[in-house]
Amino acid sequence: MVPIGPPGIRVSIHRLTGHRTLMACCAVWFTFVVGACASPECLREVRDGLRFEPMTVAGPHPDAHQTVDEIDLPVLGESAALEDYLAYAALNNPGLRAAFNNWRAALERVLQETALPDPRFTYRNFIREVETRVGPQKQALGLAQMFPWFGKLRLRGDVASEAARATRQRYEASKLRLFYEVKDAYYECYYLGRAIDVVDENRELVEYLESVARARYKTAAAGHPDVIRAQVELGKLEDQLASLRDLRVPVIARLNAVLNRQTDAPIPLPRSIPAGHPAVDGDQVLAYLADHSPELKALDHEIARAKHRIDLVKKDYYPDFTLGVAFTEVGSSARSKAQGFGNPAALRSASRIAGGMGDLIDAYAIGKSLLPGGRPGDSGQDVWSVSLAMNVPIWRGKYAAAEREARARYLAAVGERRQRENTLTSRLQRTLFEHRDAERKIALYRDVLISKAKESIRSTETAFRAGAASFLDLVDGERSLLEFELSYQRALANRAQRLAEVEMLVGRALPMGIEESGESQEEARLRTIDPMAVPAAQEQQDGWSKP
Repeated sequence: MVPIGPPGIRVSIHRLTGHRTLMACCAVWFTFVVGACASPECLREVRDGLRFEPMTVAGPHPDAHQTVDEIDLPVLGESAALEDYLAYAALNNPGLRAAFNNWRAALERVLQETALPDPRFTYRNFIREVETRVGPQKQALGLAQMFPWFGKLRLRGDVASEAARATRQRYEASKLRLFYEVKDAYYECYYLGRAIDVVDENRELVEYLESVARARYKTAAAGHPDVIRAQVELGKLEDQLASLRDLRVPVIARLNAVLNRQTDAPIPLPRSIPAGHPAVDGDQVLAYLADHSPELKALDHEIARAKHRIDLVKKDYYPDFTLGVAFTEVGSSARSKAQGFGNPAALRSASRIAGGMGDLIDAYAIGKSLLPGGRPGDSGQDVWSVSLAMNVPIWRGKYAAAEREARARYLAAVGERRQRENTLTSRLQRTLFEHRDAERKIALYRDVLISKAKESIRSTETAFRAGAASFLDLVDGERSLLEFELSYQRALANRAQRLAEVEMLVGRALPMGIEESGESQEEARLRTIDPMAVPAAQEQQDGWSKP
């Protein structure tokens, strides 16, 4: 028999001649194949995953092998909206592409884990032929296939499938994190642009107040210190404006870095942000975190993977089988030559006959030695054989250690998931507080403080012209207005940034809510175009605006 299969117990059946034995061996082979195959759900999931579209934003998505230069990217011009920036990042960011390819690689691993090992072909050539009764053995061929114990391949596929699902959720988390970084940088650019406008408008206001102070100084209605104070305030505003304009370089560089562009690539500062915002309910958002967070889903799949791993290592207590078939070529046996009187028996018989003591038996012996030998009837018949081998799992301590390791990893995955949920919940609570705080400040500055500061400047200017107020009171009013307007724009950006962070943490967009500020539809439309349009319209109704 040709040795086929891994070391272990080998059972051989030589010289198969009946169809029933061959059919029985084929039936055993088929039973092992069916028991070792992976589940159809596992293979269906792999096929669906390989057809998955990597990007879910509007616009074309890149092929897995497409270069960046071949992708039709959105144009980030003056009319570009936030969705264009998100689409650009999704199509062009190398980190997101790497996460997607990691997921595709994990899917390909499923097919590898659920496939049978490669068959083993063996060839043996007898350098010195082994003589047998039917002839010399010349060469032998063998083919063997190893079959893991029933359910092993299915469990391996389940382990690989859960790993692929976890990798997909990590890809989803990477996409959400990328979108958050784009939104965070985009809203920071918006705040910088609005801060430049606010400071520039206040600089124009101070220039106007400085001209008023100079005119009153010429008429001796005010002193020279008022002019100096106005010029000092004007210099401070010009310095603040220059700093804000210089800040454009690092802020735009941050957005370009997320978009995978040159850091000095030109990007226009956004002039507005979406006015409508979702209704953020704390309890509902926490429920979203538990149900939709891709990070938690990835850890859930890791727990399921560890659980399947426990079941898989338990299969090591059972043997794996190897089925094989072998063919041995046997040559024809050679006819023996006549020995004649070289045969001692024939020589003794001849001596007996010469002495007159011989009989028929002696004559038969002499005749047989003078004739050549014959061949057996089955001379040169080739040999077919099948083999069944299995490993003997006797080192139980090794398998018990592997099972304890798998259980420990399962408990570690459960603990890691609980710890990550606590961390995300804590971060989400902090983000919700900052979002609520930004909403409160928006309402305070928009509805109360900014309008009061403008009213204070108007009344103080009237009193200053009449000589009933000092120029210092007018400068203090201007400073308060600048602070309130900058704080209002900062709160708008903070609210949008915190909302983007909440959506990243919970893994989904929040349902849109209704503004509670009592704005009319026209005011809401104006605020969508420019958040400061409503205060400006109100100023015109009040009969006063900045020069």
